[in-house]
Amino acid sequence: MPKRYTVTSALPYANGPLHIGHLAGAYLPADIFVRYLRLRGEDVVYVCGSDEYGAAITIKAKKEGTTPKAIIDKYHAMMKSAFERFGIAFDIYHRTTEQIHTETSQAIFLKLHEKGEFEVLESGQYFDEVASQFLADRYIMGTCPKCGNENAYGDQCEKCGSSLSPTDLINPHSTLSGSKPVLKKTKHWYLPMNKYENWLKEWIVKEKQNTWKTNVYGQCKSWIEGGLQARAMTRDLDWGIPVPLPDADGKVLYVWLDAPIGYISATREWAKQNNKNWEDYWKSPDTELYHFVGKDNIVFHCIIFPIILKAHGEFILPTNVPANEFLNLEGDKLSTSRNWAVWLHEYLDEFPDKQDVLRYVLGSILPETKDSEFTWKDYQARNNNELVAILGNFVNRPNNLIPKFFEGVVPAQYELSDYDKATLTDLASYPDKIGDLIKNFKFRDALAEVMNVARLGNKYLADTEPWKIKNNPERMATILNISVQIIANLSILLKPFLPRTAEKLDKMLGFDGKLTWEDAKNTNWVKEGTILQKMDLLFEKIEDEVIEKQMQKLGVTSNQLSVTNNQQTTISNKQETTSNNRDGEPLKQNQTISNQLIAQKDEINYDDFTKLDIRIATIVAAEKVAKADKLLKLTLDTGIDTRIVVSGIAEHFKPEEIIGKQITLLANLAPRVIRGIESKGMILTALDGNGKLRFLHPSEAVMNGATVA
Repeated sequence: MPKRYTVTSALPYANGPLHIGHLAGAYLPADIFVRYLRLRGEDVVYVCGSDEYGAAITIKAKKEGTTPKAIIDKYHAMMKSAFERFGIAFDIYHRTTEQIHTETSQAIFLKLHEKGEFEVLESGQYFDEVASQFLADRYIMGTCPKCGNENAYGDQCEKCGSSLSPTDLINPHSTLSGSKPVLKKTKHWYLPMNKYENWLKEWIVKEKQNTWKTNVYGQCKSWIEGGLQARAMTRDLDWGIPVPLPDADGKVLYVWLDAPIGYISATREWAKQNNKNWEDYWKSPDTELYHFVGKDNIVFHCIIFPIILKAHGEFILPTNVPANEFLNLEGDKLSTSRNWAVWLHEYLDEFPDKQDVLRYVLGSILPETKDSEFTWKDYQARNNNELVAILGNFVNRPNNLIPKFFEGVVPAQYELSDYDKATLTDLASYPDKIGDLIKNFKFRDALAEVMNVARLGNKYLADTEPWKIKNNPERMATILNISVQIIANLSILLKPFLPRTAEKLDKMLGFDGKLTWEDAKNTNWVKEGTILQKMDLLFEKIEDEVIEKQMQKLGVTSNQLSVTNNQQTTISNKQETTSNNRDGEPLKQNQTISNQLIAQKDEINYDDFTKLDIRIATIVAAEKVAKADKLLKLTLDTGIDTRIVVSGIAEHFKPEEIIGKQITLLANLAPRVIRGIESKGMILTALDGNGKLRFLHPSEAVMNGATVA
């Protein structure tokens, strides 16, 4: 293992507030990764900061009739506060207008200049004759030559992610005046990236194929094999870091040169404040460097910035750039100009103390290799059906049963049954499993495994039913002790994902928060006699009206919300569903099931029934089948494998509403190819009196793969 880690998240432009797309792209994944590394005792620095130069800032200032300085001061403070309130654990959140950043950027530029890495060329640059100024890349818009997007910028198409030059655009126009710009001669310092083409083919195309994410590797490979061109590293602007050369009046450093250097200057400032040597984190071969960015920043962090570091000669190169794709909102692309976003600072104001709910929902839908979607219905469903009904429900039961039967003191373990031992063995396997997923940037799967620990606890209590054995206090004590051990391990495993929830569990158990990831393999942390601190429910249900308000805020109305609370159907002769009261004991609630009745089919014998392999599974992904109105393609975690099932339920369920739901699966149905997709199994549903399909699922969450008999 390396001696240290340097982790960065993309520097957000200080020209607007943060939204959930930013979190899902570059900040939450990095935060999970960093918190995990710290739990393992690694030496890690996590740096970020506001990107305060470039055309985007000056455009915003012109629109608001103010100065760039006023813009950056406003939005830097807003973003820094939002990150802190949400709980992104930066070691430093810096600013690119700080003097140490100017010095660092100019020093690196001069080193490249002295080594002859730049070509000084005179070329035609777009000039706005109405505004009487040269246009930076972001002042120019036009049609992307690669995807046809009519609103591509002069440096990048945000629709397809292609890196562009202003002259690549079709029908360009100035965003300042709307006029068609003209080409005018100007001098700039160019980085001849083509000089490093062969090196990149070796370093990325050959070496990174099996270690970088497929979406990152694919974009880089395509860009490299398409041929690299020289790119200007200076601009004609009055807002930026001055080019430190005598013949460069009016020139500033290109924002994509100075912004990534912001990681280095932030580390320098952090090191100065903490009596560290910053070079250990940027120049030592014992350090691994990770950049967390969105897909629109892949090329800059994987190709342009590494070329700069390579040309300089003293810096390490990124070990990995685990970039995410885009997060969409309610079926549409996030748009700041249309106010189509969930703004982080507004969420924090409107949902106080619900940071971990948003962390959980975003963590469950991270766009790790393809775009994903946030919906308020899914937010509600995941909170109510998973955080409340699975995690909160499990923790609540021992938290109430122990005070009721053992005066709030953790009882002893007595003789362990084989089932007890198997449960503890299973529990001890999770840290390595979850850690491996985190190290491979599979944060969604890692979070799902953490929830499986809560499912393990729920299943253990449901199977052992300690509330029914009051006449066997030793057995009850053993069961509740083991339940507390599961909670103890959850308090560690949750820390990277839901840190505030983990802190609540620490407080409940009397932990000081200093346990490590390795400690989660211990299944006997909480000792007999520990006083259990009573606490309120971990999570609370979110009602329909709360979600309706958020959808109205977006201009969307919804008569049918995704959560139909307490409408669960269970395979049971008694036709009843169970929930748990605050004492942790199951309550029975009669439920009338109204079905369209059909005649009973021919009798079968028991041997016929035993041929059916009916299991509980969880829907981990869902999407519509192309050109098939009635079909959904479902990816299921069956506990024994992950499989695809094509089901004719699209008229009754929206894909985004059913992710995370447990269903009943006929698992050994012979595979069948439907619309070119091999379907392995059948989802079991029931038709209610209103002609609406309902999933058949357990009244309480169980482990995936649990059989129905």
